[in-house]
Amino acid sequence: MKKALIIEDHADMRELLCWQAELMGFSVLSAQRGREGIDKALAEKPDLIVLDIMMPGLDGRDAAREIRGKPELKDVTILASTALFSEDDLKACLDAGCNGYIVKPFTFSEFKAKLQELAPSLISN
Repeated sequence: MKKALIIEDHADMRELLCWQAELMGFSVLSAQRGREGIDKALAEKPDLIVLDIMMPGLDGRDAAREIRGKPELKDVTILASTALFSEDDLKACLDAGCNGYIVKPFTFSEFKAKLQELAPSLISN
């Protein structure tokens, strides 16, 4: 079964993203902070990481850079989930190693469409 790792510091958003990923057929793991998420990614080798950008401590961009620096995680799809929306902020997500981004708030349909765009092999229709 394909695995998704949700790294999100806000409990309600983390729960919602986990539920949405489960609806798309993923086995779901979650982490509250960037460092915890990197450790889980290394241990579990997920197919998809949904990564909050604005987190205390290690933020999402730094976490993405660190994930991309791990040979065993270089091919994982990383979707930045962010409230930031300026062109510079969004470009910084891509520059850090994210495959794409989605701006909060978003609907389930938008989330699924973004994942189909980034990693169609992971999403069941």
